[in-house]
Amino acid sequence: MAKAAAEKIREFRAEAKFQRTSPQKAKLVLDLIKGLRVEQALNTVHFSTKRMAPVVEKVLRSAIQNANYVSQEQGLDVDVDNLYVKTAVANEGPRMKRIRPAPMGRAFRYQRRLAHIIVTVAEKGSAASASAADVTEGSAAKKSKKKAASKTAAKKPAAKKAAARKPVAKKAAK
Repeated sequence: MAKAAAEKIREFRAEAKFQRTSPQKAKLVLDLIKGLRVEQALNTVHFSTKRMAPVVEKVLRSAIQNANYVSQEQGLDVDVDNLYVKTAVANEGPRMKRIRPAPMGRAFRYQRRLAHIIVTVAEKGSAASASAADVTEGSAAKKSKKKAASKTAAKKPAAKKAAARKPVAKKAAK
């Protein structure tokens, strides 16, 4: 158990810098693949209709190849089929300031945004160590859920009081 925790999970990353899109648009594609297995992420990006999808697919394939290359160079045992997308981020790059002609000889300024796309893949933990960790975490989680449930069940909601009305003053008949 302690040995499994001591094992460091390797991460492999790839970057595509200075891509001609806003980070907001790139994040739309990256959010689709976060947390997915590599094979499923490639299929998702391949069939996406967004303009940045081919660029994200290229970065993802590069990260997979980096994992393959590093595992061969360092003699690590990395199972490419067991990789998943750990993080997928689009950071803002430098902005290009441009000027557009406007009426009456004026000029409007606008900015063309650039994005740095970073994809990190990691290997899922081995089944034995992951299941042992899940069992210990699962039992602790169940105990805390039971405690939380008993505390919430013991509390009763406070009854709402009706607003006190002022008695209507009756006019004396003369």
